[in-house]
Amino acid sequence: MSRIDTGSLASSREASSRRWNQWTLLFKFNLIFLGVFLLGLSGTAVVAWRWLQHDAQAQVADRARLLMHSASAVNSYTADHIRPLLEAQLRERFVPESVPAFSAHEVLATLSKAYQDYGYKAAMLNPTNPRNRAVAWEEDVIAQFTRKPGLTEFVGRRETPGGEALYIARPIRLSSALCLGCHTSPETAPATLVARYGPSNGFGWKLGETLGAEVVTVPMTLPLKQASEAFWGVLGALTAAFALMGVALNAMLWLLVIQPVTRLAQLADRVSLGEKVPPFDTGAGDEIGMLARSFTRMRRSLDKAMDMLERGA
Repeated sequence: MSRIDTGSLASSREASSRRWNQWTLLFKFNLIFLGVFLLGLSGTAVVAWRWLQHDAQAQVADRARLLMHSASAVNSYTADHIRPLLEAQLRERFVPESVPAFSAHEVLATLSKAYQDYGYKAAMLNPTNPRNRAVAWEEDVIAQFTRKPGLTEFVGRRETPGGEALYIARPIRLSSALCLGCHTSPETAPATLVARYGPSNGFGWKLGETLGAEVVTVPMTLPLKQASEAFWGVLGALTAAFALMGVALNAMLWLLVIQPVTRLAQLADRVSLGEKVPPFDTGAGDEIGMLARSFTRMRRSLDKAMDMLERGA
């Protein structure tokens, strides 16, 4: 094989190597960029998911507290304004609407017809009205208030047939001795009350005792769905932003670094083979421009040195 053929083959191999090195640099850059992107996206996803879940629960809790305050307002209104008006009728027959908890239940039951899965219950361990008897999970909540007399509110989540729901519970404690007239024993209770509900329920209450808990239940299905949609929207926007940033950085790397350095490498190869090459200057004031100007000065110095050697020869 001739020397020219050997040089051409070497030059071809070097050109191929340079092209491979270009893509290798881009590959390394994109690999690092992808790692940073995945790390950042994972961290952002965790923070966003927790924040959106917390925000959804906070919204539902605010709705539940609004219902709880509504129930308390109905209780107070019934005790202060409705019951006094019915005192005369209570001597002849028991009127359930005179009981604050009954009125609150009826008002919020009407509300739940428009807002499904919203619920209110005065859950009692020993209720006068059997419909207020606490079920198993409500008994657990009441036990929390019994064990911790200073606890005034309990917030939890549970599964319902309609999906996950949040509930807020507040203790029902006997704080007024006036209630003992109706709930100490069947013998001291109004005859109309015993005639309606019987002598077995709602008696034996004691002052200061935790009798039950007011429980408001609000569905979380819609807020959680909205939080999930917002979460995927945030991730989609971040992914799109990172993708555009990656394209922009790749273009900048190619135009501002890889191409100028590749041209310098090609010129250096030609100079090493003894060729006369034109000056190369990117016109930029950055590090690549400094490298190009340094290379140009080195080429000129080399040309002068070669001319001196030729004249001396």
